[in-house]
Amino acid sequence: MAEHLPGNLGKVLANPAAAKLFSLSGLFAVYKPKGPTSAGVLNQLKEKLLAEAGVQTCGRKRKKQMLKIGHGGTLDSAAAGVLVVGIGQGTKMLSNVLAGSKKYTAIGELGKATDTLDATGKVIEEKPYDQITKGDLERVLQKFRGDIMQVPPLYSALKRDGQRLSSLMKKGEAVEAKAARPVKVYSLSLQNFQPPLFTLDVECGGGFYVRSLVSDIGKELSSCASVQELTRTKQGPFTLEEHTLHEDKWTIDEIAQSLEHCLSLFAIEPSLKKLKTEHSEESIVSCEDK
Repeated sequence: MAEHLPGNLGKVLANPAAAKLFSLSGLFAVYKPKGPTSAGVLNQLKEKLLAEAGVQTCGRKRKKQMLKIGHGGTLDSAAAGVLVVGIGQGTKMLSNVLAGSKKYTAIGELGKATDTLDATGKVIEEKPYDQITKGDLERVLQKFRGDIMQVPPLYSALKRDGQRLSSLMKKGEAVEAKAARPVKVYSLSLQNFQPPLFTLDVECGGGFYVRSLVSDIGKELSSCASVQELTRTKQGPFTLEEHTLHEDKWTIDEIAQSLEHCLSLFAIEPSLKKLKTEHSEESIVSCEDK
């Protein structure tokens, strides 16, 4: 029979699967598909792990009874790719991952602007793009490499008075654009150009928005542009091909193996090895959605 948390902690941890789950600590990566939010993917992951461990959560107290788990670096619901997850004491290391670089592959569409800067939004402007050549696009990219200034999108996870700008926009409230801020682009290359579509590979630092980049590129070309598809292929040391666990691998054993494998990705191995072997009640705490 499934157990309840946190009252019968000793009884719960007597279950080998539950004991193993609540001993896990560190960082790993999962694949976020296009569609759900990052928080939705995290909740799905929690539910699968708790179900496998035979642990139930009860009604309104559900969040307080969750694993200590969180994600670093929100992906738009329309985006796919690497989502880094911290479990146990690994949640304290998520900020270190956020400070690292990220890589994206983006497909942009020329001649069309939307209010969200991607394909999920309402088209608010259309302009000619037939005059734009591959050479034009490659020349414009030079302006967006290195240290640049960027205005974040209005539809974003940035907050005003504790509420996300995207939530305020959806409610129809007036939202002022944030001031331009410094961001870093380590590399930016054109992979394909078949008008109106173009494909970019981008490596950037924290706080960077690919949607804003594509929109700004369109403006520099005296047209407009929006993102059609976006995939994060790397975050910190975690890559899409080598390190991400797809949903069919969201099991206690698979995550334990991934945590072990990922120890070698970090220079601070001693602290991570210590985290992995910790067994404490700290593993069962309240965790709000990111």
